[in-house]
Amino acid sequence: MFDVFKNRLEITGTLTTITALRISAGRSTEPIGTDLPVIKDAFGRPLIPGSSFKGALRSRLESFLRGVLGDDRKLVANPAIEEEWSIKKDEIKKFKQDYADDQELTRVILEHTDLPSHLFGSPWLASKFQVRDLTVLPDTWFGQYQERDGVAIDRDTETAADGKLYDFQVVPAGTPFEFKAVIENAEQWELGLLMIGLHQFETEQIPLGGGRSRGLGVVRLDINQLRWFDVEDNPHRLIDYLKKLVDGDSTAYVNGENLKPHWTAALIAHLRGKVSDRPLASTSTN
Repeated sequence: MFDVFKNRLEITGTLTTITALRISAGRSTEPIGTDLPVIKDAFGRPLIPGSSFKGALRSRLESFLRGVLGDDRKLVANPAIEEEWSIKKDEIKKFKQDYADDQELTRVILEHTDLPSHLFGSPWLASKFQVRDLTVLPDTWFGQYQERDGVAIDRDTETAADGKLYDFQVVPAGTPFEFKAVIENAEQWELGLLMIGLHQFETEQIPLGGGRSRGLGVVRLDINQLRWFDVEDNPHRLIDYLKKLVDGDSTAYVNGENLKPHWTAALIAHLRGKVSDRPLASTSTN
């Protein structure tokens, strides 16, 4: 999949907390301080792991695709449960036995891989989408953590359980984080799927971290730039691209913002092809 460079999309922006954010580093062992601190970088500043962002994005897109394609694991798998993978381990072994040619093996694996895994990866397929850990913008951070109290509820009495008081740390609302992501060698429909997911973050519809039932974790993504390059099977374009990169020439890329409608249309066409043979659910009126 990555043996030949085909295209690259670089995404930069700012992720801002709309409500307080809690991404816990686990229970603290310090004698003084909060019981549940947030994840921090080497400078003691808050950090959002790229895996947290990517996992929330994937989960939302999987729910959308199940709404369109149903629960067919061959189209939308469950990465958390091996029995619900689109390709199981014994199937991978059989593919390797049946297809000695590497290109043919790759084609068969891609053919049987569920749609989200094409973009986000799986145990047998590398991810095309990479998100850097989101670090707080240093000029805006002055160590303004907040402490909040929590309590475990006894399910029988529906009151606070004895000895279950605790406190936890949150990053306050209005904190901006730097967002950087890259996707390489993506198909047009995969880029469309990504644009749909990022739009959910842009419209504050995907929360992050813990305490979401308390209203925590609402965030907004503001994309500053989409930088796109496509080889288009032209080696001269790639040579020119590499030269411009070395020279620091920003014209190596085109504005991907103008291509979003094309990518989205490619996704819609791809999904229509997947559901074309499926009977529509009947509806009745009284």
